[in-house]
Amino acid sequence: MQIQTIVVIPLVFALIALASERIGYYLQRLKLPLISGFLLTGLIAGPYILDLIHADYTEKLLFLDDISLGIIAFAAGSEFYLSELRGRFRAILLVTAGNTLIVPILGTITIYLLADFIPFMHDLPSESRLAAALVAGAILIARSPSSAIAIVNELRAKGSFTQTVLGVTMLTDVLVITLFAIMLLVADALITKVGFNLLFVGLLLAELLTSLLLGYLLGRLLQLILWIHMPTLVKAALIMLAGFATFIFAAFVREYTHEHFPIEFFLEPLLICMVGSFVITNYSNYRAEFMKIIHDISPMIYVIFFTLTGASLSLDVLADTWQVAVVLFLIRMIGIFLGSYTGGLLAREPNEHRMLSWMTYITMAGVALGLAKGAAIEFPEWGNAFATMIISVVVVSQLIGPPLFKYAINRIGESHLRGQPHGFDGIRKVIIFGLEDQALAVARLLTTHGWEVTIASRSADKWPRLQEEDSAITIQAIPDLSVTSFEQLGAETADAIIALLSNDENYQVCEIAYEHYGIEQMVVRLTDHEDYRRFQELGAFVVEPSLATVNLLDLFVRSPIATSLLLEMNKEQAVMELQVRNRHVRGRALRELRLPLDVLILSLRRGHSTLVSHGYTRLDLGDWLTVVGSPESLDKVKLQIEG
Repeated sequence: MQIQTIVVIPLVFALIALASERIGYYLQRLKLPLISGFLLTGLIAGPYILDLIHADYTEKLLFLDDISLGIIAFAAGSEFYLSELRGRFRAILLVTAGNTLIVPILGTITIYLLADFIPFMHDLPSESRLAAALVAGAILIARSPSSAIAIVNELRAKGSFTQTVLGVTMLTDVLVITLFAIMLLVADALITKVGFNLLFVGLLLAELLTSLLLGYLLGRLLQLILWIHMPTLVKAALIMLAGFATFIFAAFVREYTHEHFPIEFFLEPLLICMVGSFVITNYSNYRAEFMKIIHDISPMIYVIFFTLTGASLSLDVLADTWQVAVVLFLIRMIGIFLGSYTGGLLAREPNEHRMLSWMTYITMAGVALGLAKGAAIEFPEWGNAFATMIISVVVVSQLIGPPLFKYAINRIGESHLRGQPHGFDGIRKVIIFGLEDQALAVARLLTTHGWEVTIASRSADKWPRLQEEDSAITIQAIPDLSVTSFEQLGAETADAIIALLSNDENYQVCEIAYEHYGIEQMVVRLTDHEDYRRFQELGAFVVEPSLATVNLLDLFVRSPIATSLLLEMNKEQAVMELQVRNRHVRGRALRELRLPLDVLILSLRRGHSTLVSHGYTRLDLGDWLTVVGSPESLDKVKLQIEG
């Protein structure tokens, strides 16, 4: 049994997670969020359908939940970048206030009035009915920061609407814990008919302040990890360990105080991790490095977390209580709409934002489940049935919420996904932004290799003379860096762009090329290393002049022959990258290609991965081959591979 726990269960889940990733990306083509695919895979593989992940398996894999939630909370806290949110504080506070007031009131009234139709409340006295309704109303405002962050990252969403949504989601997640504790206090007073216990209020404040203090200390610990000089992979592992340790410590404190004291001291690990991330993001010099690490490990974390969440969804509970769950889901949705619209109206948000923002607040997840379990412990007479009802609402919300969230972001226009690249038309075309000596030198070199080159510039005073000198190069004046200018340049048929402007202008060029045209080959000359991360997120190749010279000299010393080959200093040999576009070679092994004898395949890149190629590696459309050989032979290979 121990071997099964250590080896078999993680192995089975790893295989399911790999399938989940593929299914998620497949459903993404159908305009569904990635996490919907992960949830669906977990649901199918879970104990209620295929039973590949047994119910007891999910308990043994709970440590993955804690690791994932730590990273997700770090990602959530990093979104609270004060310099970007200063203009959104009013909207965030008012929308949060609207939801925090209207949703619990509407939920409490509805549950109390429907008590006769809810099995566990049918025979309860009026005081207990009101107590259960108050506690449920508080839980209904819970959100799912994990879902929000996952969808925002998937869509590369940014803008005022997205900032407000994330701010409201994070702030609400903090308030729901406080409101829940207050409602527990009121409910206990109603049931026991005893006055309010001020000690409980003091305990609640102590828990909140301690969580905030530990969050600050965690932020300083993260700063220390990033300050130490060590490989990025080690830093990422230590950051994951810090998040996991936070959950372990919170659980230890809760169990220890429960066993040795008359009170249970509850620390909120999600809040601690969010505060820690907030500190490192706003009060340190390591924001860029921290966000890059979180960005790099998040895709893996989302696959693990949401697949496991899907496997943990209680379909049997939903089957027994779906009528009540649907009613509460609809009431909660109405309350969220009213609260969001009212808050947005007071904040003078655009009408479209007010009408659509409610869609982004539907998802519920771990916090709501944890609070439901807490209520079950606090009120053993009806707590388990109460938790079952809340779990049903969570299941419905988690299945319906993500698609609504994605629709709202897309409708507002703050999604920044890669556009659809054009098909190869037989001509390699590059657009160079910036008219200067280096641009002309690169353009002349590319034309000798058969590229069609256009130089785009807003200063056209040199255009007539240069056009006469370089008739093979098109120099075109543009009024600005906009989609309209890109259309005038014929960017829809471009295979690559080179940006030689200021950093901000370069980013504007790359973003338009990425979002509207899906251009994969983007080369940027940077003037400031601090901007490296945002270009990397777009998949651009970054060249820094000072570092480029140093690296080139280093390569000449360590690998003079390889460097000379790559720079084509030997005119008898050249290096070329070719994309597999010829359908006739799809599925063929490399050893089956009839290549000239002086041609060698150096590497094969598929998607974002470079494969260790050998004679039996089979080609797929879209693969990139790096080949070396004589220019004449490479032309023959180009016809064979690209068609």
